Amino acid sequence: MSESDDGMTGTRKRTLSTHAHDPRPARARGTDGDARPTEPRTDDGGLDGALAALALALDKKAVEPVLLDVRELCGYCNYQLVLSGRSDRQVGAIADAIVAGLRDQGVRALGTEQAKGGAWSLLDFGDFVVHVFHHPAREHYDLEGLWIDAPRVAIDVPAEAHLAAEDSYT
Repeated sequence: MSESDDGMTGTRKRTLSTHAHDPRPARARGTDGDARPTEPRTDDGGLDGALAALALALDKKAVEPVLLDVRELCGYCNYQLVLSGRSDRQVGAIADAIVAGLRDQGVRALGTEQAKGGAWSLLDFGDFVVHVFHHPAREHYDLEGLWIDAPRVAIDVPAEAHLAAEDSYT
């Protein structure tokens, strides 16, 4: 594992292409050092955890959740949950609620990171990763655009979890 200082604080930051917790053989993770698997994962490990994280986030009034199925695109997780908070404080509250709630269910985070200023929290649970953004930061980094080839998992999103057009930051 390697560490770097890019404005993230917390636990050690891992290189995405080499995760010690990935039980698959090297040929399934990719052997040329990239994170894209040469043999896409077909298991749905992490889906239940990602959906539980979504429920916990919605309890803290998270907005605009998107669940991405990245099994065919990367070797370090199966799903990525991307969601927003309306302020830096809410981002922290959402992230804390997810970590505590999943821990109570027996699911522990392998690592957590928080950007200085609280605009982005990254929660790594192995088979799924949760990105909690302050919404303007989310629009800036555009992870959904980065993962444009990832299928979106159909999720129930209550009306209050959508931003109104006048609430948009762009």
